[in-house]
Amino acid sequence: MAEQEIKLMKGNEAIAHAAIRCGTDGYFGYPITPQSEIIETLAQLKPWETTGMVVLQAESETASINMIYGGAGAGKRVLTSSSSPGIALMQEGISYMAGAELPGVFINVQRGGPGLGTIQPSQSDYFQATRGGGNGDYNVIVLAPNSVQEMADFVDIAFELAFKYRNPAMILSDGVIGQMMEKVVLPPMKPRRTEEEIEKECPWATTGRKGGREPNIITSLELQSEVMEQRNLHLQEKYKQIQETETRYEALQCEDADYIIVSFGSAARIGEKAITLAREEGIKVGLFRPITLWPFPNKELVKLAQGKKGILVSEINAGQMVQDVRLAINGAVTVEHFGRLGGIVPDPEEIVNSLKQKFIK
Repeated sequence: MAEQEIKLMKGNEAIAHAAIRCGTDGYFGYPITPQSEIIETLAQLKPWETTGMVVLQAESETASINMIYGGAGAGKRVLTSSSSPGIALMQEGISYMAGAELPGVFINVQRGGPGLGTIQPSQSDYFQATRGGGNGDYNVIVLAPNSVQEMADFVDIAFELAFKYRNPAMILSDGVIGQMMEKVVLPPMKPRRTEEEIEKECPWATTGRKGGREPNIITSLELQSEVMEQRNLHLQEKYKQIQETETRYEALQCEDADYIIVSFGSAARIGEKAITLAREEGIKVGLFRPITLWPFPNKELVKLAQGKKGILVSEINAGQMVQDVRLAINGAVTVEHFGRLGGIVPDPEEIVNSLKQKFIK
């Protein structure tokens, strides 16, 4: 396989190719629309014959997340993928991993809900992703791609962040990005780490008592309240560090803008066209795209919002990220919301019309 390849492929397929190329040790997952191409592509590529990467279809999402727990506990680069109902089933395991400080990567190609909902795209899992999703006080690092290229790029970034902070990391995509086809530059091949490299990088891992060291114990359980409080305080300090150092965002034409559209993922793709249409009508609009949904880029948004006439949060849900925007802005600028539900993807013209109705009356 070439060190770097340019191909036309779906976002889901790009995830699979990137997983192999960034030295992933194992994938454990279960098919569900609209992300099944990830496991299907891995099965077609047969990485176990080339890199030794394990690819296994588990019997359920609950089984797959516990396989991820086990692989991560041994210091391995492991990931899983699913769509909204399947990710919901994984929340207990993700909470366990956060409590045990285990790195792992999860891809959510969102579809509409609640319940089984629809197989059409949505962004309605924002709260679940950015608020932890399971029991306890914890956070998951969340990256939101808006292109097939970023689907490929974010796999390695998610692994790097997960291992840097010993914390679960999620790529929060949706059915638009997962199913759309674009040209993508695949990353160069990165060899899987040797057992010696894993032991050096992950001294906490359960790799066997080599050299006579004391056993490593990985658990999220602690029966003594005082000890558990200290563990929680340690986690909160870690989350604070992540918030201070790992925010990512993109800003387009915000400097001279009177209004800012805030969107993530596929909605931001639509937002780019919306600001073009608005400027053609003489309305100066910019776009702010959070790339990390957690940690949310609060400081960066507040700085760009100074002196603006209004902020429109456009997302494919009933209004979720808008709450984080309002918390960040803290009343300094009027913040309104526009969204579509049930798997309906809005048109750029709808966003422009909403901006006019809410701010230019």
